[in-house]
Amino acid sequence: MAQKGLIKAILATGLAFAVSSAIAADKPAEKPATLSGATGSMLANTCAGCHGTNGVSSGPASPSIAGFNKEYFVVAMSEFKEGKFPSTIMSRIAKGYSDEEIKAMAEFFAKQKYVHAKQDFDKAKAEQASKMHEKYCEKCHEDGGSAATDETGYLAGQWSPYIRMQLKDYMSGSREASKKMAKKLEELHEKEGDAGYEALVHYYASQQ
Repeated sequence: MAQKGLIKAILATGLAFAVSSAIAADKPAEKPATLSGATGSMLANTCAGCHGTNGVSSGPASPSIAGFNKEYFVVAMSEFKEGKFPSTIMSRIAKGYSDEEIKAMAEFFAKQKYVHAKQDFDKAKAEQASKMHEKYCEKCHEDGGSAATDETGYLAGQWSPYIRMQLKDYMSGSREASKKMAKKLEELHEKEGDAGYEALVHYYASQQ
């Protein structure tokens, strides 16, 4: 019950902040897209604490979600709600939004500009992993991981700790990969071992 109360408080605080900001800016009000009267931008403010203003994360373990494909965002949030994605808090937070609110947020974030994270990386490992990406990842994560589709989010320019965490979840089985992805990850590991995964992390971090 305490967790539910905390989540409601977080959402309420974010919405109140968004409303006061809109009034202070003296701009035309955005048309509400939900029955609650909350707009996509108002709802997006409730995500800023972890994912940054307009979805541009300041890191290190929370991904940037600005520019995400609408369909991908909706599916991801729905799977958090259903407990299909492993998470520390997102599965609880997602349950606080209705389906229409999630769609409103998806519309908002899809219109935002994705910003590559400025972070340290090992140049030698990044260069080594360029060919690995082409062989194992490019067919789904196009343009070196820079394409956001209805099936994938951004890899290029995401925070390294987040990428490491996702790879660990996939390999441990705590997050289910598609058959194609599971096969490619297994092939990569058989050929390159854990060092191959780490090299890929540096490759995506190098794209700034």
